[in-house]
Amino acid sequence: MTDRDPDNTSLRDLSGRLTKARRTQDGNAGQPRDKGLQSSLGMGFRIGVEMVSAVVVGLGIGWLLDYWLGTGPWLLVLFFFLGAGGGVMNVYRAVSGIGMGAGYKKPGQARSEDAKDGDV
Repeated sequence: MTDRDPDNTSLRDLSGRLTKARRTQDGNAGQPRDKGLQSSLGMGFRIGVEMVSAVVVGLGIGWLLDYWLGTGPWLLVLFFFLGAGGGVMNVYRAVSGIGMGAGYKKPGQARSEDAKDGDV
């Protein structure tokens, strides 16, 4: 193969693969893509799982401590309410967007007190 004689078989192969990919992409164009619904369902499942798991963990810790210490249902009841409170707090944080990522700051929020004037 020289610079003047390009390999036409590889170009035809590439052209055929591109055509096939375009047809596949056009075939999927008629399907609805509702990202809003998917993200809403995802948020709903996340909220449900966080609430249920917090209550279950609270109940488990309370039951184990009651079994170990022989205190009856009192620690179970206490940790049920602590787990429910933690679940509500997690749901609030998920919905309001608190702690979305490293360096997350709401618009207009002041810099922290420990930052100096020369710091970025």
